[in-house]
Amino acid sequence: MNPRTRKFLSYYKPYLGLFLTLMACAVTSAAISLLYPLFIRYITKTVLVEGFADALGQIYRVGAAMTALILLQAVVQFFVDYRGHALGAMMEADLRAELFAHYQKLSFSFYDGQRTGQLMSRLTNDLLSMAELYHHGPEDLVIYTARFIGALVILLTVNAQLTLAVFLFLPILAVFAVIFNKRMNRALKRNKERMGDINAQVEDTLSGIRVVKSFGNEETEIAKFARENNRFLASRKDGYKNEAYFSEGVAALTQLITVAVVVFGGAGIVRASLDLPDLITFLLYVGYLIEPIHKFLHFAMQFQEGITGFERFMEIMEIEPDIVDSPTAIELETVRGDIRFVNVGFQYHADHDYVLKNISLDVKAGDYLAVVGSSGVGKTTLCSLIPRFYEVTEGAIYLDGVNIREIRLSSLRKNVGVVQQDVYLFAGTVFENIRYGKPGASREEVIEAAKKANAHEFILQLPQGYDTDIGQRGVRLSGGQKQRLSIARVFLKDPPVLIFDEATSALDYESEKVVQDSLETLAKNRTTFVIAHRLSTIRKAKRIIVLADRGIDEQGTHEELLELDGAYARLYNL
Repeated sequence: MNPRTRKFLSYYKPYLGLFLTLMACAVTSAAISLLYPLFIRYITKTVLVEGFADALGQIYRVGAAMTALILLQAVVQFFVDYRGHALGAMMEADLRAELFAHYQKLSFSFYDGQRTGQLMSRLTNDLLSMAELYHHGPEDLVIYTARFIGALVILLTVNAQLTLAVFLFLPILAVFAVIFNKRMNRALKRNKERMGDINAQVEDTLSGIRVVKSFGNEETEIAKFARENNRFLASRKDGYKNEAYFSEGVAALTQLITVAVVVFGGAGIVRASLDLPDLITFLLYVGYLIEPIHKFLHFAMQFQEGITGFERFMEIMEIEPDIVDSPTAIELETVRGDIRFVNVGFQYHADHDYVLKNISLDVKAGDYLAVVGSSGVGKTTLCSLIPRFYEVTEGAIYLDGVNIREIRLSSLRKNVGVVQQDVYLFAGTVFENIRYGKPGASREEVIEAAKKANAHEFILQLPQGYDTDIGQRGVRLSGGQKQRLSIARVFLKDPPVLIFDEATSALDYESEKVVQDSLETLAKNRTTFVIAHRLSTIRKAKRIIVLADRGIDEQGTHEELLELDGAYARLYNL
């Protein structure tokens, strides 16, 4: 058994008892359904044709037995339908939780090359297909295999020659199914990919709806969506065409089987090798042969759809996180905040140029370091290496003398706070967003953090204060308000190392001053890295480094660098 098959089957394990019960009920339902034509044969042949002393009473007794079996089958089938769907839903929930948890483990480098809509499609549409397969697959196989084998055995006892004549059609059905099964599999895979593209387009447009409207580009977005929608429609049409060929071909072949039974059975009656009750029984059981064939072919389609979803699921699950804890990683106890870069180099991919090269830097605990340089030179990347959002390609970074690769990720990131230019706030209340910095914090702690971030006063002016819903991504707040909430979040986290990634560059002058005051308060007694866009905001920095393509070009205080009249002076005088 290959690893993927073992993985696929492993999701049954927590629900093995329920699964086995469902299979037992499915077999019971199939066995009961096989009895009905035998009852009809008994009445039409034994009771009516051959004669029976108490024919009417016997018919009533058979009717009562059939009614009891119908009630029993209804109860059993209800359990199979209800608990079977529940089983599929529970397994789907497990799959979704596992995939979502795996998403959390993957690094920035993974998300840099992904589209959110495609990732969402794997989490929703693909898993729904798998849930249907997990539930209906075994159930249909058990029920209709039992019916097929049972019907075959009974038909052989009724008339072996006629049964063999029916079987001549089955190889044709099998070849037909294999050919169109492959075609439908390809179509299903294209459908899933195109649906992912639609999700990605919708997510992209709705996330940027304010930009769309500000440029009046609604028609452009409608055209982009129409292009993806039409590609999806084309793949659906192709799938439906193959499905139509498949379904109608199978329908025609099964009708031919019925015709063959009528013709050969009628001939058997004429030749006296078959009687009418046996022909009626045969026709009833032929349905039991044909229905499983339909179901098996439907199962083949469902199997392909579910397995395609599982393959896409495993494509993500088999991606190993490139940033993980080493076996000897330690938990930090008390962190001072000394940061040291030793000959650090970084490239996003092995075939890409180095973004950073030969970076050696010593930052003492409590230092306030500004990082400047032209756009694209690697300022944000440099600081992103500290909490291991990306892994260094060469050299090493040390926190309090410990290589950050030897520190547990959770411990390292707990001690590093990041305030970004592009603030992300979650849908929910002000209180929930600030408390994100320290889940479980008390209301008093949240309010104290907001006060330190100069956010308390504007929060109180909101309709419900700290319980105000701020909307998706905080759309009901101004840029300065959102930034102050993000700073309050970091105040609550209380890390010894801070990274300010151009945190005020997008704000107006008044908001910038308030936020800058909050940042300076936050930076006191903490090791602070400031990625600066406006050089006027970092004149008080204890040290400024100027990044260039070849590494650190200059470093010193604001005044020292201006006196050098080099790269920093040129940037400052722009």
